Amino acid sequence: MTTRNPEAPPVQCPPPAHPARRRDPLPWHRPKSTAEDPEALARVRAIMASPSYRVASEDADFLRGVDARGLRLQMDYLKAELLLRQHEVARTIVVFGSTRICEPAEARRKVEELEAALAADTGNAEVARRLNVARRILAKSRLYDVARELGRIVGEANKAATGPKTLVMTGGGPGIMEAANRGAFDGGAQTIGLNISLPHEQFPNPYVTTDLCFQFHYFALRKLHFLQRARALVAFPGGYGTFDEMFEILTLIQTRKIKPIPIVLVGEDYWKRAVDFDFLVEEGVIDIEDRELFWFAESAQDIWRGIQDWERLDRERQGQPA
Repeated sequence: MTTRNPEAPPVQCPPPAHPARRRDPLPWHRPKSTAEDPEALARVRAIMASPSYRVASEDADFLRGVDARGLRLQMDYLKAELLLRQHEVARTIVVFGSTRICEPAEARRKVEELEAALAADTGNAEVARRLNVARRILAKSRLYDVARELGRIVGEANKAATGPKTLVMTGGGPGIMEAANRGAFDGGAQTIGLNISLPHEQFPNPYVTTDLCFQFHYFALRKLHFLQRARALVAFPGGYGTFDEMFEILTLIQTRKIKPIPIVLVGEDYWKRAVDFDFLVEEGVIDIEDRELFWFAESAQDIWRGIQDWERLDRERQGQPA
């Protein structure tokens, strides 16, 4: 190893280079001079304006194209996943239900408006039909309060727990989803909303935690996040969207594609009329044990108690302490 002569003059090291700027520009820092080629600048501008010149990650047209679908699927999953990890969300209570089941006061106003409209036009069959629907919504509006109370209970339990966070997760929209998010919000707890981008304008409900409201492009990735941390599914009366989510989860559990979780259907009268599960058993298209994958409840306390009882029984089945 060579040693430095202590009598040699000190080494004069140059100052560090600036991380971005240069004293002398490199040849590509300016376009070709028009003095050399009068049309050069126009050609350079045309090249830089071409879609092919865009950086791929900033090229919206490329990212929206058919060939980039795989990338979009990855991004749709990854953004929400990283933020959920960042907020240490370990488990969720997933709540589904109709966007049309509103607060009792709002449901009552709609009935009164339609009653007045029908009184002014007694022969209007369409107004009469809408009034009957509004009255049915009013009868179900008590479930808004049930979902709101459930959100509050889950939020309170989460604040009192010493282990991983368990947050209410909904589709982020109005109606029953709003109610569940609102209950957690009332108690000062965090709550999650998974919205979906649609062709028409929509708004998330105002009770989702700001940093935990996500918008997905693909229903499939949204469903994945509904299930990935689900501790339980609570399904209130709803339409196509609620049925879609509920039956997909029932199918996944029936086939043991995922580990069984508690499934609670709220509003027994509605569900027994909407779907004749006993008929499906009698017809032999599902088994009795498939009918036992869920149960009915009417109150927030019954929903929460049932989930806790199911988990206790599951721990006992596995030989774990109750």
